[in-house]
Amino acid sequence: MEKMIAGKNIQVNEEGYLTDFSQWDKSVAHEIAHHEGIGELTPHHWKIIDYLQDQHKQEIPLSIRKIGKSGVVDIEQFYSLFPQGPLKKATKIAGIPKPASCI
Repeated sequence: MEKMIAGKNIQVNEEGYLTDFSQWDKSVAHEIAHHEGIGELTPHHWKIIDYLQDQHKQEIPLSIRKIGKSGVVDIEQFYSLFPQGPLKKATKIAGIPKPASCI
């Protein structure tokens, strides 16, 4: 289905995750973050988003535990940057599919 995000028609699934990563850009990320209650994306947010996208490109499965061990962010910081479902929100903002580890 299509959803208007940042003035563009973006292909998303029923949960709002992008289905075509080529449609993602920083303006899309900013609007999704705002919609998800994150507010302004800081450099710390972008480090995590970049890490998630890199892991996705390498087809490495994502989990909160793996992110905590990544050296990019500890689990406490991850939850404070992306409250109430950090991995779900962070991957949605990053424009990548919801990880299998998320219910």
